[in-house]
Amino acid sequence: MKKILLSLSFVLCVLMAWGQRVNPFDQIKAYPYRAYGMDCPYPSEKPNLTKSPKGYKPFYISHYGRHGSRYYWNDQLYRDLDSLLSQAQRKNLLTAEGKAFYVKFMEAKDELKTGVSELTQLGWEQHQRIAHTMYDNFPEVFKKGGNVLAISSLTGRCVISMASFCQELVQCNPKIEIREQSSRFTLDGVVPTDRQNPVKHQFPRAKAKYEKNRDQFKSDNTLRGKVVARVFTSTEGLPGNPERIGSDLINLYSSLPNIGHEGMMGNIVTDEEMAQQWEASNLGSYSWVFTPQYDMIPILQDIIKKADAVISGQSDRISDLRFGHDTCLGPLTVLMGINGADLDPEDPYEVKYCYQNWETCKASNIQLVFYRSKKSGADVLLKCLLNGAEATLPVPTDCAPYYKWSDFRKFYTDRCNKVLQASQTK
Repeated sequence: MKKILLSLSFVLCVLMAWGQRVNPFDQIKAYPYRAYGMDCPYPSEKPNLTKSPKGYKPFYISHYGRHGSRYYWNDQLYRDLDSLLSQAQRKNLLTAEGKAFYVKFMEAKDELKTGVSELTQLGWEQHQRIAHTMYDNFPEVFKKGGNVLAISSLTGRCVISMASFCQELVQCNPKIEIREQSSRFTLDGVVPTDRQNPVKHQFPRAKAKYEKNRDQFKSDNTLRGKVVARVFTSTEGLPGNPERIGSDLINLYSSLPNIGHEGMMGNIVTDEEMAQQWEASNLGSYSWVFTPQYDMIPILQDIIKKADAVISGQSDRISDLRFGHDTCLGPLTVLMGINGADLDPEDPYEVKYCYQNWETCKASNIQLVFYRSKKSGADVLLKCLLNGAEATLPVPTDCAPYYKWSDFRKFYTDRCNKVLQASQTK
């Protein structure tokens, strides 16, 4: 009977969440950078959190974070725009607005090409702020000090993000001892798909259901053409086709807040236009994070294994920190079904309510905060924070936003095992 009541309460919570869902376009209006999707800089607001459940005290935090704001991820964008704008200038094919953009781009191009893929000052500051907020939100976890393990991708921007986060935690309390590691030995717990990972996996691919109905989604594809027309009087004889040129210009625009160059492009692209094309870009993002979700099973297993060790007393750590990429955090969000990201609707217009690509923004992070009963050490609850805000999980509960560790552990162990067993029978 108890299991039936728990299941009913879970279904009721899901129905209520869908009935009271927030319009994502209202969220974009509140913070226009959300329309930039995964290029969105980490928001600065601090969401309100519920108080610790009565009789419970936080004692451990398990975390996965994306690196902070960076320059564009490869130099192709900067090189192509350099060549394109230089030729257009020589051939007198730039509009007045295009000429102003050309001047500002040329002034910054050496910096852009040098900095390609590297963490920016903003990226460093984002992780400082997140670490300080974590410390302030859960002082009981950190006030006595203790051991922390931080592991990172082998990529420089992730290593530096880890350094920023850990340095800030130690500045908050010098009694905290942090072991930082960027190593092939720990890749399975942070970037299992890295080619240098000595543990090789072959997980099945998933396919979002909406894709078979994608032609039902009507999108306005005119933005690229409008942007090109604002920069060039003609693209005749210039490298690249107009569609590719338009995409490059939009990609540059969405990256500018991360590198301190807002305003470089004037009104060539506007935030209002980015908002108008957001839903179409979000559909593409959903497929991108949905397909490789099972590749993140090793991260979820690492989370469970390390939490088990702390709860059982085999580990004395107060926190486990992981620093990786959107290619892991986005699919992990789907695998865990955070805020309904695993709901997999068939209607493409419903996708925006279960996943918003700005949740995989720069410095995005998942925090699992564990609470122990003051009466019984074996009675453990947890809650999930996505980018600092309390999030829902598909785990049955009668005390949301908190979940029993035993229920969480069983639910996700079963979910992982189901995939693993299915892949072994093929």
